[in-house]
Amino acid sequence: MLRGLHSDPVLDGTADSRAEVEQAQLNLKYTTIKAPSTGIVARKSVETGQYVEPGQLLLAIVDLSNVWVVANFKETQLKDMQVGQRVALAVDSNGRTYGGHIRSLAGASGARFSLLPPENATGNYVKVVQRIPVIIDFDAGQNKDLTLRPGMSVTPTVHIH
Repeated sequence: MLRGLHSDPVLDGTADSRAEVEQAQLNLKYTTIKAPSTGIVARKSVETGQYVEPGQLLLAIVDLSNVWVVANFKETQLKDMQVGQRVALAVDSNGRTYGGHIRSLAGASGARFSLLPPENATGNYVKVVQRIPVIIDFDAGQNKDLTLRPGMSVTPTVHIH
């Protein structure tokens, strides 16, 4: 009898079992969904045991280590505002004032980005002061206790040079 031409049934069973275990471990990895960032779950639309499709929204995660403010200033207030200027941010919920700086000024008023932008076609000219979104970043390290949350009321004060 030539060795190696016939396989041992006991060894084949072990190899099959090992392959089944490896396949089961791989399948288990497919059931694990990892978040792209740390944070808290703000809205969950999936339950345990539910089947999901690729690209389906399962939950919303709020990254509390990266918060910012969108302040809607009147266009008349933007005259001396520039990117990088210092801002004091008074937060209503905890009574604290944080430091920040202007990251950017929007390219258009909030009305331009709305679902139904106003179109005044009456022929009457009425000047309406528009609001321009200004994005303000908090200075690093100020939200270590993670108390700042999206949607909180903030009173920004821009320091004009």
